Amino acid sequence: MQNTLKTSVTFVGVGLHSGRPVKMILRPASAGHGIWFKRTDIDGRGAMIPALYHLVERSPLCTRLVNDSGVSVSTVEHIMAALAGCGVHNALIEISGPEVPIMDGSSVPFLRGIMKHGVRTQAAPILAHQVLKPVTVEKDGARATLLPADQFEIEFHISFTDAAIGTQAKRLDMRNGSFARELSDSRTFCNLSDVDAMRAQGLALGGTFENAVVVDDGEVLSPGGLRHSDEAVRHKMLDALGDLALAGGPLLGRYVGERAGHSLTNTLLRALFETPGAVRPVECTPDMAARMPGQGLVWAEIPHVA
Repeated sequence: MQNTLKTSVTFVGVGLHSGRPVKMILRPASAGHGIWFKRTDIDGRGAMIPALYHLVERSPLCTRLVNDSGVSVSTVEHIMAALAGCGVHNALIEISGPEVPIMDGSSVPFLRGIMKHGVRTQAAPILAHQVLKPVTVEKDGARATLLPADQFEIEFHISFTDAAIGTQAKRLDMRNGSFARELSDSRTFCNLSDVDAMRAQGLALGGTFENAVVVDDGEVLSPGGLRHSDEAVRHKMLDALGDLALAGGPLLGRYVGERAGHSLTNTLLRALFETPGAVRPVECTPDMAARMPGQGLVWAEIPHVA
């Protein structure tokens, strides 16, 4: 059955790219509502932004949603991953500005906030999207694929020149608490040489060594080092989960990303729904629902980070 939050949860922080203070409140929503953002700094119906893939404005550095009124909310991938990882299907996200707070650069603050109060079951079945045949998109040496599978899986391959990251690969069955245990605390990352370039473009203004893993010439500069030896590929998987959550319901299929980013994953979702016979809506049976992310998640599985 579908889930929503038991109670409202508040997060306060700054936007990674804007550097602006922001307050975000997750509120319960009725069955069938889906995930919506509401800009509380904007009046009228134009403040509402549904969390759906076809409203994504392409960006290599984050996922940005823009509604028909031109109102946007950006860097939504980490909160979307947390909601998917907790098995939350319906929520209203009130936000006081144009960017989700970055927190510590991962999803674990959101995950802990949600699960501290818990989720509640609703009287409506989960509607999922079942992948029926392979769909692949490619650009500039990167590739993203969705394949048929009986559960939701993510596989990712990355290769970076800096030895602190190098070549990494990981594959996970995303059922139950897999996201919480394996991916939720993995932070966004960048090379020190990229920071000045991003800031020259008015980006990463809220970035610090505490909310991103910064590497340079084979060294990790962020205090405390890595949370996982392969934290970079785990974070790419976290991003992929958040971007795929914009399908409007859980996926039954296997995602494979090879050097893929936000824009390519969104291109893949668009291709999936535009390809005749590639996907179909299914009403989940209890057995199917048990294979979804977040089903059966317990507090003890959520990492504690300082």
